[in-house]
Amino acid sequence: MSVFPQVRGRRLRATPALRRLVAETRLHPADLILPMFVREGITDAQPIASMPGVVHHSLESLKPALAEAAEAGIGGVMLFGVPLDEKKDAVGSGATDPDGILNVATRVAASEAGDALVVQTDLCLDEFTDHGHCGVLDANGTVDNDATLERYRDMAVLHAEAGSQIIAPSGMMDGQVAAIRDALDTNGYQDRSILAYAAKYASAFYGPFREAVQSSLVGDRRTYQMDNGNRREGRREVALDLEEGRTSSWSSPR
Repeated sequence: MSVFPQVRGRRLRATPALRRLVAETRLHPADLILPMFVREGITDAQPIASMPGVVHHSLESLKPALAEAAEAGIGGVMLFGVPLDEKKDAVGSGATDPDGILNVATRVAASEAGDALVVQTDLCLDEFTDHGHCGVLDANGTVDNDATLERYRDMAVLHAEAGSQIIAPSGMMDGQVAAIRDALDTNGYQDRSILAYAAKYASAFYGPFREAVQSSLVGDRRTYQMDNGNRREGRREVALDLEEGRTSSWSSPR
């Protein structure tokens, strides 16, 4: 029997150069987004125990780190702000303080590397609330979806003003993309994009990130993050976010 049918599929795998030449998929640094955690009240970079090799940046250590990311060809950075504990409160006021750590860090990133990196910002309240939840709580201690959307709108506009090119809501509030899109468009930021965490599951895998942002959470987020057993629901959530992102039609539920 001829050996040719067995061999011909391997001809283009013979050497690293051949495999590289015919590769259908390539992973390039420009395809990657680098999370960067900027912490208030420190002067030098501080290691994050749950993420070996990852640090909390000060505003000063952030600058050379941005330059290093740009030099490496990284596509963009995702900024997280870590405020002082004493500045946290029930509604996450620091998130909408123009001089809050995330808004200041965004201005620094946009000024230092805005032409070389896509500056992106995580939009969530958990870093800024004393209860550690991603939204405003009602009298019963449950996350108030609609009150939270109003906070998200204000945050999105401040992020855009500071120089964020992509706003990334991670709180899994119903209607968050529509609310943010409307706020951005209404305030003249039609050119800013939204990258939603469209299907975010309640998971222990987020534990290192919660430590990185020094979340004050006690309990869990299962009432608004998704059940990891629901694959079809995840696809529906993605479809809803895509539809909300196509239009700025939104009205306050309050």
